[in-house]
Amino acid sequence: MNWLDLGLVVVGLGLLLGALSAVVLSLVWLERKFLGRLQMRLGPMVVGPYGTLQSVADGVKLILKEDIRPDWADIRVFWVAPVLVFVPIFMVWLTIPFGPGLVVQSLDLGLFYVTAFLVTSIVGLVMAGWGSANKYAVLGGLRAAGQLISYEIPVIMVVAAVAMLAQSLNLEVIVAKQGALPYAILMPLGFFLFFVSGLAEVGRTPFDIYEADSEVVGGPFVEYSGPHWAVFFLAEYINTFAVSILTALLFLGGWNWSLTLRDLVGLDSLWAQAIALAEVLIKTYAIFLVIVWIRGTFPRIRIDQLMALGWKGLVPLSFLVVLLNGFYLFYRLPEWSLVAANLAVLGGLFAYLYRRAQTAPSAPTIQRFPARELRRVR
Repeated sequence: MNWLDLGLVVVGLGLLLGALSAVVLSLVWLERKFLGRLQMRLGPMVVGPYGTLQSVADGVKLILKEDIRPDWADIRVFWVAPVLVFVPIFMVWLTIPFGPGLVVQSLDLGLFYVTAFLVTSIVGLVMAGWGSANKYAVLGGLRAAGQLISYEIPVIMVVAAVAMLAQSLNLEVIVAKQGALPYAILMPLGFFLFFVSGLAEVGRTPFDIYEADSEVVGGPFVEYSGPHWAVFFLAEYINTFAVSILTALLFLGGWNWSLTLRDLVGLDSLWAQAIALAEVLIKTYAIFLVIVWIRGTFPRIRIDQLMALGWKGLVPLSFLVVLLNGFYLFYRLPEWSLVAANLAVLGGLFAYLYRRAQTAPSAPTIQRFPARELRRVR
């Protein structure tokens, strides 16, 4: 590789980093405005029109803040941890397509590449907790390791089930194979498991266990401040955006729904690429809004509930998804049979959860005494 090629690679990576940073700023603003609407308030409204520059102001504030490190922390582990969290998530975007041909490098094993890099960020979280030499940070790092390893299993199994249907690990091929029937309809159980496991993978509510303020006061990031904390913050939102776009590509048909419109303007034209990009971004941002909606609706679950849900619920069901797809492919069954089997299992799961919620013991009620009785007690 000559110096020109190396310079082009550096420029390309810089543009990708800038684009992802702009996406994170838009996600933060959108989340704050949407949560404000859910909570009957306006959200950011001061900096910029409708508060659009509030995220930029917060980012500048974080970069300019003093970077504090505890004296007792392991300085090498402490500084390397944010890099090991951010770099794998950034590398994932090298093979995620935004449209037909809109990808940095299309890989035949692209889905395997994405899954492998998403797992490695666990090391950075554990190092952040351990290097901080703080008991709450160590506890948060160990929680993060247990949570991410547990929920990585159903993600991998559902990804394997998608690869079985598409007979490929190339993301562009997987999108093309869906055609008019997205995999969210063909395997709704797999779509549900991937979405829930993805929420746990990125640590979003109700699965924000390892950074729970009420329990571990910030998790593995409790001793970080300034630019280094901003790196963790940036990595979390990029990871959330990655899970959203993967959901759109693997289960919602990617850019297939606008095929007729792109055919009218010419499939090889610049307008067709823009239409495909717009469709993917619309689906991705819609999924992100669902994630924010869940954050504003559901409370945080306990750590024992988190692990029980993963190992007793999602992991067995993810293996069942692979078995259903295997039977469907081996015996060449009609598509409706796979849909019916997925819906039957998913309906049984919801019925079990509803029945368990109805039979769960209620919280103890507070006995109320009349004022006359209270005076007697006193």
